[in-house]
Formats: sequence, structure tokens, C-alpha cells
Amino acid sequence: MKFLDLCKVYIRSGGGGGGCVSFRREKFIEFGGPDGGDGGNGGSVWAEAVDGLNTLIDFRYQQHFFAKSGQPGMGSQRTGKSGDDIVLKVPVGTEIIDEDEETVIADLTEVGQRVLLAQGGNGGWGNLRFKSSTNRAPARANPGQPGIDRTIWLRLKLIADAGLLGLPNAGKSTFLSATSNARPKIADYPFTTLVPNLGVVGVDGKEFVIADIPGLIEGASEGRGLGDQFLAHVERCSVLLHLVDGTSSTIVKDYRTIIGELEAYGGDLALKPRITAMNKIDAMDPKQISDRRRALEKATGGKVFTISGVAGTGLMEVLRALWAEIDAARGDKVEEHAPWQP
Repeated sequence: MKFLDLCKVYIRSGGGGGGCVSFRREKFIEFGGPDGGDGGNGGSVWAEAVDGLNTLIDFRYQQHFFAKSGQPGMGSQRTGKSGDDIVLKVPVGTEIIDEDEETVIADLTEVGQRVLLAQGGNGGWGNLRFKSSTNRAPARANPGQPGIDRTIWLRLKLIADAGLLGLPNAGKSTFLSATSNARPKIADYPFTTLVPNLGVVGVDGKEFVIADIPGLIEGASEGRGLGDQFLAHVERCSVLLHLVDGTSSTIVKDYRTIIGELEAYGGDLALKPRITAMNKIDAMDPKQISDRRRALEKATGGKVFTISGVAGTGLMEVLRALWAEIDAARGDKVEEHAPWQP
């Protein structure tokens, strides 16, 4: 399945039907009076987060969504039929952004969430509505309200508990395949991963979701390589796992390159909890592991795990550290939403 995480959509709600000017005309009824019905309401445009979708690829083939207008009113006090609503089915984690590409209209983070994007126009009143004690035969009716035209952007941010960061070929896809049932493409050249991948990881009877994004290089914030567009997919993560290639002779520089790109990206991404792991220790001797780990710990100011995605060394320790951060973040969210008690 092709992956698409940003698309432009054109929507229009239906206009309301016009009211009817009509008078009752029947034999032996001399003063039938007004009997014009109201126009039907126009259809609205909604967006709904549904389960089972993880890409916006459907919107590549259809970008226009126009709801039908309401039918006009008719005589004999008949109201026109209302137009049907249109519902845009989007993946969980989709942000709906206004045409200026800055104003966030809605952020759909739970299955079943709905948001009204364009309200359908109200139907116009028929002349029956204008009948009064002083105006027994009104000959006027209201037109229906017009629909709303909007241009919006849909931006998908995958929902995961932990995100993988690192330079190309740091071993992120290998780590994901070794710890979950995900099977991302793995090869010995840079930028093997071109789209984000998700994997469900189990540790000590607990499960959480890890997101693997394409590697970053120096200058990604300026558009080099694949750029930093995929960093949006780890914005929702509770913790970031920074994998560093232990076989690199510039291991500290590699670490600082990724940190610099996180800071250049902006937002709270650089402030998220991070766990650093030195990967590929199966291809290193003990002295190299010790020296480079010490240098990396000095640069990070904290603990550095040593792992091997290929050999499976040290993976459980890293997963337990990730789960500890995720569990703490989930606990904070529960406290924030806890009901008030006296």
C-alpha cells in the first residue's frame, strides 16, 4: 500500500432549497390560504476518524467532496428533501488544517471522533410561514442559504508510543524487525526506509507501538535528503529511541547531528524523553565498545545502552526502559483526565 501523509481536499456543503409560494386551490373552498412548504436543508461535510486506515492514499484519487443541495419546497405544505451529508473517512491521528496551512481545525486522535467541516445551508421558508392575522395571503418566500466552499489540508501523524531516530543505516529497521512482527525493508545502503513503519512490541506482558521513520542527515531541516517531514510522525510519541551506529568513527558527531535537527524542527520534539542506544556492537571489539560508549555518554550526559539488532543483544533492556517512560506518560494522562472528587 502506498503511503501518503499530506493532501489537499476541496469540500462544499449543499445549499438549502428555496421556499415555495403556493395557495390552496380546491373546489368549494373559497379562501384556501397559503400552503407553500419550506425548502430542504443542504447536506453537510463531516470528517470522521475510523479504524483500519493508516494512510491518506484514498484522497490522492478523489480530492473533491460536494454535498447535495436541498430540494425546494412544494405546494400542499410539502417540505423539500434535505441533501445527504458527506463523511470523509480518515485514519486516527489525522490533523485537519485550514487553507493557510497553519490553523488547525481539528485533531482526530480517537476512533469515532467527528468534526463538522462545512455546515449545509438551511432551507428557505415557504409562504405558509408568513401567514399572520394581518397578512392572510402572503406572496413571499425565502431562498435557501448557500453552501460553504472550503479548501482544507489533511495531515496524518501516526500514533505510536515510541519513535526511532537516527542517521540512515543506523539499524532502525533492523531493530523494529527484531523486536516486533513488522517486516520493513532492510538493506546495506542509506535511505532504505522511505516511509514510516509501525510495529507492536511486547515486553514483560505489556505491549506498545514503535514508529520507524526514514533516517535524518545533516541539513534535513533545510530539505536535504528526505528532509524532516517525517518527524511529524513521532511528535505524538511518549519517548524517542535514538540509535547511533557504533561502527562509525564519528559517533559523537552523528549523535549531535540528530539532536541539531530535532532542535531545528522546533516544537516540543527536542524536549521529549530520549533513550540513547549504541547499535551494531556485534561488529565491534570490547575495547571499541567501551571507548565509544564512554564518549557517547559524555556527549549525552546520561546512560547509553549497547545493543545489536542483528544478534538480539541488549534489546530487552532497551524495551524495558522505553516501557518505563511510556507507562509514566500514560499515568500522567490518566491523572490529567481523572474525574474531580471532593
